[in-house]
Amino acid sequence: MINFNEPPYTGNELKYMKESVENSKICGDGPFTKKCNKWLEDRFNAQKVMLTTSGTSALEMAMLLCDLKEGDEVILPSFTFSSTATAAVLTKATLVFVDIRPDTMNIDEKKIEAAITDRTKVIITVHYAGVACEMDTIMDIAKRHNLKVVEDAAQGVMSTYKGKALGTIGDFGCYSFHETKNYSMGEGGAIVINNPEYNERAEIIREKGTNRAKFFRGQVDKYTWVDYGSSYFPSDLNAAYLWAQLEKADEINQDRLNSWNYYYNNLKELEDKGLIELPVVPKECEHNAHMFYIKLKNLQERTRFIKYMKENGVLTVFHYIPLHSAPAGEKFGRFDSKDEFTTNESERLVRLPMYYSLDDKDREKTVGLVRKYYGE
Repeated sequence: MINFNEPPYTGNELKYMKESVENSKICGDGPFTKKCNKWLEDRFNAQKVMLTTSGTSALEMAMLLCDLKEGDEVILPSFTFSSTATAAVLTKATLVFVDIRPDTMNIDEKKIEAAITDRTKVIITVHYAGVACEMDTIMDIAKRHNLKVVEDAAQGVMSTYKGKALGTIGDFGCYSFHETKNYSMGEGGAIVINNPEYNERAEIIREKGTNRAKFFRGQVDKYTWVDYGSSYFPSDLNAAYLWAQLEKADEINQDRLNSWNYYYNNLKELEDKGLIELPVVPKECEHNAHMFYIKLKNLQERTRFIKYMKENGVLTVFHYIPLHSAPAGEKFGRFDSKDEFTTNESERLVRLPMYYSLDDKDREKTVGLVRKYYGE
């Protein structure tokens, strides 16, 4: 059976985890955490990056830093994972879902402004499949309406928009290092702080509401509880696992791009015949091959396709059920205007196996089965 996903493993993970244990520093903000933070800052030209326990906790920190209050509104796409929404719900803000573009599956920047009210405080952009949203337009809207922008770049590590790393364009960026992502620490994430004015409060929120970080820098002679916070930093063991992959980030990225390009080039003929649709990557975007999806005719065909592929030894999966149609989505938010594309497009999309070290044989089998399904 060809798995849909296999967590990345480069070979040095256990060595570095052992080193972490021998350092006698396996809790948060140890040597490997600091290495990862600096690598991310240097590689993405980011003002400040802090590892977190998950992409979800990075989003929660971002919502807290936006200082949301009950009754405030947050604009976001419905086609995303629940974490994007629950982070805002944590602050008791109201969710306002906006339709997506059918080409990139990202929030439709042309429909954002109509959803803005006098209670809107934040726009969350979700860079689906590591392909950037139309950030220039969104940042212009945010500036004119005095709104914060939070980039949910959970899938976007190593992707860029007009040369800028995803996560570094809005006010805050959020990465995920879950085992399903291009780079993994099992469970983990990172928050990108793009305005230094928020550095100190971010440290406090991440350090259980204390000014402990200032204490360790010698800026205060004792540390104390100063604000709301939680335990948002991961074990240094997790960071040690991630460090092994950041060291080989370009190798992993290229390996995934090779698989993505193989799929695209060998399935293009089916798209040209009108049998499927392939991913769209706008020219200003450089993606990271986080996933490869195809779009089928409708939900019924997708169901048959997934069953066919599984029976022949290849696991394929669909993605999100739109949040606005979920019980919690109905409870905590509303869909602005018309759901023209979100539901219809989500029901057609299916993801093919994609992971670091996916070999030629498995790629060939996957493509061969897709072509066979369509009689090619």
